[in-house]
Formats: sequence, structure tokens, C-alpha cells
Amino acid sequence: MDFNWHSDPITRSTPVTPRYKNTQNVRRFMLEHCGPGFRFDRPFMAWIRNEQPKTLGDVVDEWQRRHKGA
Repeated sequence: MDFNWHSDPITRSTPVTPRYKNTQNVRRFMLEHCGPGFRFDRPFMAWIRNEQPKTLGDVVDEWQRRHKGA
């Protein structure tokens, strides 16, 4: 059974699957871990979907790296 990005629980260890979606569930997770300044932008979304294995923890860490000091 494939992961449901709309309703399944998300943790830092949740793998980004080929069927990954930027859902409200993902947005809530990212806001919780990155703060109220979190936003998806095209370069970041392209990085998420670049077919390199990663988890949602990696996604949080990358967003924080890109916005350090912003």
C-alpha cells in the first residue's frame, strides 16, 4: 500500500516516495519543523523531487540550510 500524503502520519523518517505530493499534511509538518516562515518555492520543490533518496527529515534540514540567517 502506497503512502497517503494527505492523511498518513508524517515523521522525520518518512521517506519521500515517487508519488510524493505537497499536501496540506506536508505543509503542516514543515511549518511545525521550520517555523512560520516556511514556504515551498520551485527550486526547493524540484530538489524534493530530484529522485535522490531522502526522508522528510532531510527535506526539513535542506530548507533550514537554504534559509539560514534569512
